[in-house]
Amino acid sequence: MTIPRSYDVIIVGGGPVGLCLALALTRFQRDVRVALVDRRSFTIPDDKRAFALAAGVRRVLEALGVWGAMLPEAQPIRAMKITDSGRGDLSRPVFLTFEGDVAPGEPYAHMVPNRVLTRVLLEAVRPRAELIEGAEIAGYAAGSDLARLTLRSGEVLTAPLIVGSDGVMSALRGMAGIGVVSHDYHQSGVVTTIAHELPHDGTAFEHFRPAGPFASLPLTGNRSSLVWTETTAEAGRIKSLPAADAAAEIEAAMGSSLGKVTLEEAVQSYPLRMQLARAFVAPRLALIGDAAHVVHPLAGQGLNLGLKDVAALSQMIIEAMRLGLDHGGVDVLERYQASRRFDTALMAAVTDNLNRLFSNDVAPVRALRDLGLGLVGRLTPVKSALIGRAAGLDRDGPRLLRGMPI
Repeated sequence: MTIPRSYDVIIVGGGPVGLCLALALTRFQRDVRVALVDRRSFTIPDDKRAFALAAGVRRVLEALGVWGAMLPEAQPIRAMKITDSGRGDLSRPVFLTFEGDVAPGEPYAHMVPNRVLTRVLLEAVRPRAELIEGAEIAGYAAGSDLARLTLRSGEVLTAPLIVGSDGVMSALRGMAGIGVVSHDYHQSGVVTTIAHELPHDGTAFEHFRPAGPFASLPLTGNRSSLVWTETTAEAGRIKSLPAADAAAEIEAAMGSSLGKVTLEEAVQSYPLRMQLARAFVAPRLALIGDAAHVVHPLAGQGLNLGLKDVAALSQMIIEAMRLGLDHGGVDVLERYQASRRFDTALMAAVTDNLNRLFSNDVAPVRALRDLGLGLVGRLTPVKSALIGRAAGLDRDGPRLLRGMPI
């Protein structure tokens, strides 16, 4: 008979969101026993993807004590320029610009390479939590005081709380019987890293085109991270092009705004969808990150939403443990769900409607949206409120989002 291994919290999924939760719990709660379980190995990814980390999320990483190690390779986003163009348009007029800091000396966001983010988080978590790699989940069951996680190896892990951070196709979510509300955009995201002739000056560009937005986000040096929304068929065509031809198409789509473009890595593409879990919790289970919500990437909010989940859930777990309460109990889980459902549903709705509004080339619609962008650009309080919301700044939010320890 297999003897179960017991923990206080088991986190399934070792991506940045799961790593941050493990770090938050072990940094601020003494003697907490945390297991981090993943079907893959805990290694530093060999890719050049990067994430846009909003100011509020940067404060989370600062409170966790890891931001300083990321800073040398983090590129501040100091401005954003939004344009709109139709098929074959030679000019790309700028209708909306965001510039300046959201607080003195604090940029709206930073671009951080995935390999840097993962390396720093892994280094911080390894001494604090038990990492169980190459582990396939075979079963989940919740009892009155403990949840049981069964691995395909036959091992059994138990804890008062299990957290699903296992991605868009979450196995735990399915085992818990939680359904999803999902919408296929019939679009794909084309992603790569480019080098360019001219400096970006810390400016992010969002070009709205008929098939979807085209974003170039600044990295250190004369380099940018590219996220280009296209029809699935067109994305496949771009992905199949020789590197020089793909670079030429990217340069043309950018209007040569950053000069000559070359690829630093192969073009990749992935299907886009909006997906929200019908519940973020089940008996002794909480969902975070992509297991709970997936939104269109046009606003760069995917990882930010996941780290907001971390800020909320870690505080609720730790506060319950300090009071001697059941941190996997119904009241704790319901408070977590209530705190995160509205924010994620709102972001899903906003990005969904923006994508519908801008992913077309109907002249009257273009005229109205460009008028709207122009008006927002002239209304400073409205523009400031929008950028503050996107930056994740919330005076009444979880302590980590305010840069404070739990």
